[in-house]
Amino acid sequence: MDRVPILKIGNVLLVSIQLDLQDLTVLALQEDLADRITATGAHGVIIDITAVEIVDSFIGRMFATIAAMSRLMDAETVVVGMRPAVAITLVELGLSLGGVRTALDLEEGMRLLGAGVRGGAGAP
Repeated sequence: MDRVPILKIGNVLLVSIQLDLQDLTVLALQEDLADRITATGAHGVIIDITAVEIVDSFIGRMFATIAAMSRLMDAETVVVGMRPAVAITLVELGLSLGGVRTALDLEEGMRLLGAGVRGGAGAP
């Protein structure tokens, strides 16, 4: 079974999904992420789905479940990089991803979590 790597950047955990998501992979991610939040005390989670082309109702519900779990553990979740086709599919499936904030890209996601990127165009 493939595992999704979880990277720590400051107070934020970055989950960059670069593989086709299978149900078992998402369940493992949920467990791994809970362990990492506990171990690191992270206050933010960014799930980068830029490479995700297809979602089904299970995967969509798991994004909302992961966000709810993270929130209970005092970590806010932002999903970044959603493709238009994925957004359309989620809407067609009737999934609202309640409680999940979204952003177009990683930089905006970091800004939403108050973890800005230094050295950007507007940096001093």
